[in-house]
Amino acid sequence: MEIIYYGHAAFLLKGSKIVFIDPYLTDNPSSTISPQDIHECDVVIVTHDHGDHLGDAFDICKNTGAIFVSQHELACIAQEKGLKAEGMNIGGTIPVNGIDIHMTHALHTTETGHPTGVIVTMDDHSIYHAGDTGLFSDMKLISEMYHPEVSLLPIGDRYTMGITEAVKAVEFLNPTYVIPMHYGTFPLIETNPEELKKRVGEMAKVVILKPGEKFEL
Repeated sequence: MEIIYYGHAAFLLKGSKIVFIDPYLTDNPSSTISPQDIHECDVVIVTHDHGDHLGDAFDICKNTGAIFVSQHELACIAQEKGLKAEGMNIGGTIPVNGIDIHMTHALHTTETGHPTGVIVTMDDHSIYHAGDTGLFSDMKLISEMYHPEVSLLPIGDRYTMGITEAVKAVEFLNPTYVIPMHYGTFPLIETNPEELKKRVGEMAKVVILKPGEKFEL
């Protein structure tokens, strides 16, 4: 499986299926692609409705025929736009297009529904995208029940966890790999991912990706 980072919190997972999570591309100063560059996609997952996460999800689904997956209220909006959509909620797991998606709690705000994180299980790999969240102790349960091999964690502070909280999240989650996200896109969330790598130490391998770079499992 390839994990491709497109800046901010946007990740493309390429395995037996193609999954885009939080595809904020237009108006994303760190993105290396535009929505028009996405010609194939099976599933688009959105963690919450803020513009830097919902992003271009509807357009990508319209252009590729991908299934939109999010919490119930956003899925209803997608269906009203004529898109194929699967709504779900925190605590649930659904199969979509040959992959399993589990929705987790996230500590944040939103205008529609509730902010979430997601765990994607595909090709015997488990990827946890934490969404926009602060630290919460139930990350220990995520580790115990879903064993995420890769954790995609925000580190930008102010609106999400900062590095101090992310280090504790790594301790709770016990992943093999950590990829930091949601930092450096704008001045208010500037931080140094090398500091995360230093402080995580031997707990996990921290993989720092520049926008457009990929990591292969």
